[in-house]
Amino acid sequence: MKDGKLLIQQGVAVAAMALLPGLVQAETWKFAIEEIPGSIMDAYAQEFKSRIEERSDGEVTVSVYPLGSLGTPTEVAEMTASGVVQFANLSVGNLGTLVPESQLFLLPYALPSDSREVSHLLGSSPVIHEQLAADFADKDLELHTLYSEGAQVWTTNREIRTPGDFENFKMRVMVSPVLLAAYEDMGASPTPMPFGEVYGALQLKQVDGQVNPISAIEEMKFYEVTDYLIWAGEQELVTAVLSSDQWFASLSPERRQLVSETIAGMQDYIHDVVQRYNREKLEAIQTAKPEVTLVKLNEEERDVFRQRTRETDQAYLEITGTRGETLLTAWNEELTRLK
Repeated sequence: MKDGKLLIQQGVAVAAMALLPGLVQAETWKFAIEEIPGSIMDAYAQEFKSRIEERSDGEVTVSVYPLGSLGTPTEVAEMTASGVVQFANLSVGNLGTLVPESQLFLLPYALPSDSREVSHLLGSSPVIHEQLAADFADKDLELHTLYSEGAQVWTTNREIRTPGDFENFKMRVMVSPVLLAAYEDMGASPTPMPFGEVYGALQLKQVDGQVNPISAIEEMKFYEVTDYLIWAGEQELVTAVLSSDQWFASLSPERRQLVSETIAGMQDYIHDVVQRYNREKLEAIQTAKPEVTLVKLNEEERDVFRQRTRETDQAYLEITGTRGETLLTAWNEELTRLK
């Protein structure tokens, strides 16, 4: 009898809440990032939080979880796919095991050289938002957008200008078969390693260099344990903003529109943040370590690495098969139309 009363009471409570739509709609969304507070990803998540909370009149609260607080990037991606985490901002280098097709953006020299053009392309490309999005959906993920955190920069213990300079050089990379192949093709010995272990490995000479945008290099203090910052122009750090596709589909049309419009409106915002962060972070590095050497490869030097990495496409195709071939062909055609 007590169980019956309890069910009745629960039914009354549910009915009462239905009469209070403001209470029913109130919810908290978890937003996990793979970087520390104060990073570019954190700036993106905090701005998303501010815009969502304001436009929802406080009915939605966004809680941001920085590096490591909910697990590894792979674990965060899995939690996002299952709907445990509502949103995640993860670099494609950490999505390779879950969505291999996303490693398209790890191929060397696969993006335009102009940062504004890159931002526009990542936010609006049909290849990304129609074709690649379907590969994310196959893994229960809604791909909302991609954006770049800026040019990848090598921090090294010696000057690198040619593939020969990479001989016997251990370069820390993210766990990605495409990145492993890319740096092998460039002449280095790629060494996969968790992000949080990189500083100690550089300090202990377990690796000779690593690759990240300037913002991450300054935030993680990698410049303290290396001597050179080298711009080779081979890649940008592309990151994905994701949610569970089933969770997103379960939202009301108004909520889905709120999310989509908010994210679309942030593409120019995050581009400007990235430019400012990388400029300020480079200045901070040079102030903290005036003796650090900045090296920017010229076009002739970059062309040598570009030629060396033409075979890297094959590594991508071996992982992704005919699906990857379709995507890569469509992407190259889209880039050609832009020229």
